[in-house]
Amino acid sequence: MIAIKKSPWKRVGLGLVTVTSAAILAACGNGNKQTSKDEINWYTPIDINSLDISKSTDTYSGIAIGNSGSNLLRVDDKGKPAPDLAKKVEVSKDGLTYTATLRKGIKWSDGSAITAKDFVYSWQRMVNPKTASEYSGLAVESHVKNAKAINSGDIKDLNELGVKADGNKVIFTLESPTPQMKYLLAFTSFMPQKQSFVDKVGSKYGTNAKSQIYSGPYTLSGWNGTNGSFKLKKNKYYWNADKVKIDTINFQTVKKPETAVQMYKRGELDTANISNTPALFKANKGNKDVVDVFEATTAYMQYNQTGTNKALANKKIRQALNYATNRKAYVETAIPTGSRAATGVAPYKLAKVDGKDLSKYVAPGYTYNAAKAKQLFKEGLQEIGETSVKFTVTSDADSPVAKSGLDYIKGAWEKALPGLTIEEKFVPFKQRIQDTQNQNFEIVMSLWGGDYPEGSTFYSNFTTSSPYNGGKFVNSTYDQAYEKAITTDALNPTKAAEDYKAAEKALFDEANVNPIYFRSTKSLQNPSIKGLIRSSTGLNVDFTYAYKK
Repeated sequence: MIAIKKSPWKRVGLGLVTVTSAAILAACGNGNKQTSKDEINWYTPIDINSLDISKSTDTYSGIAIGNSGSNLLRVDDKGKPAPDLAKKVEVSKDGLTYTATLRKGIKWSDGSAITAKDFVYSWQRMVNPKTASEYSGLAVESHVKNAKAINSGDIKDLNELGVKADGNKVIFTLESPTPQMKYLLAFTSFMPQKQSFVDKVGSKYGTNAKSQIYSGPYTLSGWNGTNGSFKLKKNKYYWNADKVKIDTINFQTVKKPETAVQMYKRGELDTANISNTPALFKANKGNKDVVDVFEATTAYMQYNQTGTNKALANKKIRQALNYATNRKAYVETAIPTGSRAATGVAPYKLAKVDGKDLSKYVAPGYTYNAAKAKQLFKEGLQEIGETSVKFTVTSDADSPVAKSGLDYIKGAWEKALPGLTIEEKFVPFKQRIQDTQNQNFEIVMSLWGGDYPEGSTFYSNFTTSSPYNGGKFVNSTYDQAYEKAITTDALNPTKAAEDYKAAEKALFDEANVNPIYFRSTKSLQNPSIKGLIRSSTGLNVDFTYAYKK
């Protein structure tokens, strides 16, 4: 993984397990009333990997870190960054200086004082190339002064970073305005870290519950680094501990989705995802305890446009593939688990502009048109001097949803485009990520989830220089629109959205990618739980002010 690479674990669906008996699960009773009022029982489908704030990248480790740590700001129930360890964050008129004033008396879980220097150290550790943080790209994208130069090794002195401590203030100096900056001040990767503690535990830092110190509403215990369970216990030193109502949150790893549903219905869990397989979804979607869990995640196809396959280097052939994609039928028949047909790159529930969902605001007009697809494909074949072509489409081997989706694409494309043959290739998740990085693919199904509710978390992926531009296409119109959004128009959300709309159109016109669906899931959730914050980006589940009624 290169220095600015974002976590693949957060970006894609995890391996799914086929349901064994949906009918039995649907018939089970609901026993949630058995759970304690002062406890919540939760689960993760995989074990958490790390509590190292600078190095952790997967969603589930992030839930553990995000609930046992705090930042200057914290995303509230309206999706807005609100004061947490900072009592206020002031922004200069030019958007280049952020001044955070810390609350008085804030403490670590050992009772020692949290200081402005703890935030400076965390940012320095993030950009330090020796840390090899997979999320250092977020610091680079923040435009904090010298973050990019330090992370690339051009500047060696970490003190040159534009994050300084001045008494009880943390001052951030930016090289250019950054619309997502306040969300980064609430993001888990930039939570404070106590340098003396990190130095003391050394290489063990974050590898188990005892090798971390906590700044948030909870402390973590019971995790030895390999076992599949842990507890979040109320942190008496948290500045707002009086408002934290739940004493304990019990976590365990439950890898089989049908097992989680069974446990929920026996009252052993307070939640269970039902969108892992079509059968599980169908059997439980009518349950009165079902809640929507929106994810700002887009599944899209990338075309290798390096020229290794001359057909994919042809715009008309790529356009034909896009027009031959019936996205509505895809989500209704291939993966009927609650997701939506994609209308562009930016997913539903990522952000709003002028009261309108960004995905609708920027939608460039992806439609299904079999006749147009057939004509473009015929013209494209003539331009490259061929009468037929064969494409290999790569997807995840460990996901039954991926398999059914690719089966649908193969049948639909081959029917709509005479002369086209599709070969399916399924590889392990990690290999798929690596193959995409190395352009070892022809067409690949990718997924990306946002880190913060602003368009750049998606649009940064498709610039000419982006390491996430797997197809390695060059679209200067797109590059110019994106650059304008994050510089000239960075402080004007409406104008930036117009730039993103132009960027979406540029991708659409050149058929550089093929957005397929916006992933959303549904879960069973104990209806007595109130105040729980679920976010489509960043910290997905925040228990800080949750309670049981």
